[in-house]
Amino acid sequence: GPSPMKADSSGALTVRAGPAMDDLQSSEESAFIGEEIERVVLGAVEAHLKDQLHDESKVARWVDAICETCMQELVQLCKPFKYLVTCAIMQKNGAGVHTSHSCYWDTASDGAMTFKWPGDKSKDQNKTMYCIVTVFGVSL
Repeated sequence: GPSPMKADSSGALTVRAGPAMDDLQSSEESAFIGEEIERVVLGAVEAHLKDQLHDESKVARWVDAICETCMQELVQLCKPFKYLVTCAIMQKNGAGVHTSHSCYWDTASDGAMTFKWPGDKSKDQNKTMYCIVTVFGVSL
């Protein structure tokens, strides 16, 4: 059958719930939907980092605020998930960064997405920093 993994146009990778439920509406209401997660994450990052310059004295506050904003917005989606949100901010200085995560879970109901801000194709490039946010959703 088709793979439960799907990359969208932003390059974010998501694990989508399969058509296990007959009722499409109830499956949508309980699914880990990439577009919703992307809207939440990018909205939170933009709210806290847009037009900011990297400032080491503010990074700890920014990562806390981004995680908290994401969590509040995710909970307001009223989906049957436990969420875990991580955020990292790196100064742009030419150094590379690699991240990875591994999950042992039900690929039909659980999901994870990672976003890099600004995205490679973003028209608003931040010249001083990157932000990487990962959201994990574990079905209740």
